[in-house]
Amino acid sequence: MLHALGKELVMLRISAIVILVSGLLTAFSVSAQPGRGSSVLLPETDRPLELHAANVAVRVVLVVDGLVSPWDFEFLPDGAILINEMNGRMRIFRDGVLSPEPVWESPSPQSNDVLHGLAVHPDFEDNSFVYASYAKAQAENPRMLTTALSRGRLVNDKLVDVEEIFVADAWEPASMAIAGRMIFGPDKTLYLTVGDRDHLVLSPNDDSSVRMRSQSLADHVGKTLRLTDDGGVPADNPFVDDPNARGEIFTLGNRNGYGLEFHPETGELWELEIGPMGGDEINILVAGGNYGWPLLSMGRNYTGTLVSDQPWFRDGMINPRVFWVPAISPAGFAFYTGDKFPRWQGGLFVTALSGQHVELLSFGQGSQSESRQEFLGEMGLRFRDVEQGPDGYIYLSTEVRYGSSDPEGTIIRLEPAAP
Repeated sequence: MLHALGKELVMLRISAIVILVSGLLTAFSVSAQPGRGSSVLLPETDRPLELHAANVAVRVVLVVDGLVSPWDFEFLPDGAILINEMNGRMRIFRDGVLSPEPVWESPSPQSNDVLHGLAVHPDFEDNSFVYASYAKAQAENPRMLTTALSRGRLVNDKLVDVEEIFVADAWEPASMAIAGRMIFGPDKTLYLTVGDRDHLVLSPNDDSSVRMRSQSLADHVGKTLRLTDDGGVPADNPFVDDPNARGEIFTLGNRNGYGLEFHPETGELWELEIGPMGGDEINILVAGGNYGWPLLSMGRNYTGTLVSDQPWFRDGMINPRVFWVPAISPAGFAFYTGDKFPRWQGGLFVTALSGQHVELLSFGQGSQSESRQEFLGEMGLRFRDVEQGPDGYIYLSTEVRYGSSDPEGTIIRLEPAAP
């Protein structure tokens, strides 16, 4: 009887493990999520929180609530905020009011994770152009998805004359690892990340066949792209003269790029990348660079095996500037150049999903070349995007759990606490 009971307990344990693994998120955002009853700490409209962040006393102010998983947000020149909700709606927050009607809805398949990146054209005041990236389904086979990009003009808080200007050659079934972070460069070209689209990553028959497409120049899987502002190919892209390469490719060997920022002093393009189990990283992108995925990685596959048997160095591949083990699932980052927090100037803020905190990375710290400080972990939230506002304060978008259809997301602001 005891032997039978022991076998039953073992089977129950195996069943629990199977349920746990099957409930993990796909490769683009593996994260520990609080349950529906978990405690979260949020400011109220008229009651900011008084907390400490990176050795600075701060007020955490509620700016916008009632959002459904805000993936990306951008400030407009007049101070309004455009917000992409993951369920497919672009919203606008103007003069203290979140418009109840969307500015635009993506043509994506029905899902709680379809609308991602957002970018405002550098000449927005002249052309009113706004860009959005999203999951696109194949007409003949709706299970096949890729990353697509549309552009429209913002007129009276509605996106009009919208046209799809780019569709990535990154089709894979059901995997939502589309990435889709965007940024305009100084020359007004548009950089766009495309995920590694690996739908086998949680399969019992996991192999590297899909993710190895990140090493191929023949498609857009696992790449950072560089486009003209109408979705075309810039004439000076690194592989534009290679007949066997896609001309849009700027870098390859990128897993899931969730952040793009230009360094305010050096002008370098930094990329934030979500790894698998460990191996999240920041890369400094150079034209034509190969960043190694999946041949070069400090992470492990979800089966527990090493991604790479040679994780530190391979000829012709570029190591990350920063990496995390274990994973924190970094989802956004921003250099701080404002004047409201003098001690933070030059620092890099990184938001964490599974880590459920914000990090400040400081460089050139005397005897220590780099320091990392975690904060806001007591709020119990997933922090997805971070922006420096035109007022010099730090703005963060939050969600309680991945993929929720509930309007529990927010944008909050960090201000110095009164002395």
